[in-house]
Formats: sequence, C-alpha cells, structure tokens
Amino acid sequence: MAELTMERPRENLESLKMKNTLEDFDFSFQPSIDKRQIEGLATMRFLENGENIVFLGPPGVGKTHLASALGMVAARHRFSTYYINCHSLIEQLKKAHFENRLPDKLKALGKYKLLIIDEIGYLPMDIQGANLFFQLIARRYEKVSTVFTSNKTFSQWNEIFADVTIASAILDRVLHHCTVVNIKGESYRLKERKEYMKQKQHIVNTLFEQGQN
Repeated sequence: MAELTMERPRENLESLKMKNTLEDFDFSFQPSIDKRQIEGLATMRFLENGENIVFLGPPGVGKTHLASALGMVAARHRFSTYYINCHSLIEQLKKAHFENRLPDKLKALGKYKLLIIDEIGYLPMDIQGANLFFQLIARRYEKVSTVFTSNKTFSQWNEIFADVTIASAILDRVLHHCTVVNIKGESYRLKERKEYMKQKQHIVNTLFEQGQN
C-alpha cells in the first residue's frame, strides 16, 4: 500500500506489501460480510467524518485484506494513509519513548488521515505498550480515522492491554464514532490448503491408476 500525502506521493516499504483490493476479495466465501456495507465504506465518507472502522474475526477470514483494500482506496483518493502491524507500532513507540522523541513520533502518526493498525491481540502487550497505544488513540480521537483489525472480541481487549482501565479508555475512544464489521466464517488460508491437498490427492490417485494399467 502506498503512503500518500496530499502534497506529494511517498512510499512506505512495509505498506507496499499490502496490495489487496476490494475487487480481489471473495465476498461469496464470507457471506457474513455485507458487501454493500463495505462498498459504502469505500466511498470514504468515514474519513471525512473522522470515524473509525474495526474488523473483528478469527485468523484468515479477510480482516487484513479488507482493511488494506480500504487503505488502497484512500491512497488513490490522495488521503495520507499509513499501514502498520500492531506489534511493530508498539515497538516503534517504545523506541521513541526510550530515545526521548515520543512527542514527535505521536505527532507524525497523528497526522495521517487514515491509519491502519493490523493484528491487535495476536501478541501480548505490557502496561507500557498499552499506555503508549492509548496516547496515540487519544491524539487521533475525533480528528482523523483509524482502521483496526483484531482476532479478539471487545470483551477480551482487557487481556490485550493488560489493564482494565486502559482497555476501557481505548475502547471508549475507538467505538465512539465507529463501524464494526464482525466476520464469521472459514479461513481463506485453510480453504487454500484444503484445495491444495485435494489437488495433490487427485494427482496421486491418477498416478496410482496409471501404474495399475
């Protein structure tokens, strides 16, 4: 995904790994997703209103694909857009704090019209990380939009952020102006694995039958 500013395009190498588009998404495989809702989000009205989006669901159901695809739409419309994995984000914030440049880092991350934070809850977060995450969310609150993906339900976010008070404060700001997309379905990766194994078995059976003749 390209990171763009309104003045001049720039590239973020991490984001460029995310080349997913809405056109590539197989909505027929995930019937729990309302395609019209996603198309509505793709109009970018949520950006104009400073609203958030949260994609929830188990691993492999398409959360990252949809989040990064919306990021691609935003970038094409020349909204400043930045994608980052949650664990990488926390590590960057901790490093900035250690080097006494946290205000500058928060300011830089706070300027993006759209920030995509992927995979919240996949790795544990200590109390310092939770505090730093809260500072970023508080800075962006009601000013600019953030898209989140997580494999944890909101009731489990207390576990993610290691502190009930911090988790509640984060959720309050995330959900105040927010669209939640809860995806319930099979994993695309498991689907691909099953198809691969089926094809492999077909080849083995064909070779066995040829050997019998």
